[in-house]
Amino acid sequence: MSPEEYCNLEQVEALHWYYAGKRNIVRHWLAKRCKIDSSLRLLDCGAGSGAFAAAMHKSVKVIAMDDHEESLEILRKRLPPEAVVRGSCTSIPFPDDSFDAVTALDVLEHVPAHHHAVKEMIRVVRPGAPIIITVPAMMCLWSDWDTSLHHQRRYSKPELLGLFHHLPVKIDHCTYINVLATPLVWLARKARAIGLGTGSRAEDHIPMMPINWLLRQAFVRPANLRIQFPFGVGLILVAHKNETDG
Repeated sequence: MSPEEYCNLEQVEALHWYYAGKRNIVRHWLAKRCKIDSSLRLLDCGAGSGAFAAAMHKSVKVIAMDDHEESLEILRKRLPPEAVVRGSCTSIPFPDDSFDAVTALDVLEHVPAHHHAVKEMIRVVRPGAPIIITVPAMMCLWSDWDTSLHHQRRYSKPELLGLFHHLPVKIDHCTYINVLATPLVWLARKARAIGLGTGSRAEDHIPMMPINWLLRQAFVRPANLRIQFPFGVGLILVAHKNETDG
């Protein structure tokens, strides 16, 4: 991401319905697969400005990894030095089976070699442990927001699942998320594409608190269910490394 995008993210992610909701969703699915306590060793790949890592640091042993200096500067303000590591998702600087869980939240879309990133996440997580990934979905929603964030792609569900074919993992859950917002997001982005609504992006501003709360509930509640939705603004995938690997 560009430096200004890190600044935008740092300013809104604590309260914005999307970022706060995503943290809630990922923690929910993590708790389904493992006990969240001080013994859990979690790697957050591509930690960005670190809101998720900072929230999890209160409960688990988290390592926040990123390879952008803008991100690392913010992470060092939020976390102790030993919890921040410079590293790439395609070359994770840890031995095999080092972690009890790995997360990559809206990261793979930035990585040209996303197949190799997935293999690295599987390598460093111990057998039986979870990997949780979120990505933006549906190329029909591509907009200037994706361009400014240096996205390589948005995913369909088959494309995301395809990254895991023939790898030593079992997929526990994969579905579209942010389902209810999809029509509004589509309309807003198409309007911007033809020159309407050219003001600042909705993603950069926290709505009025009652609206922010309602949007968060509409995001989180469906995403925490085991329902296979046919579309959505994003995707979540929950997998675990095969017990028999290695």
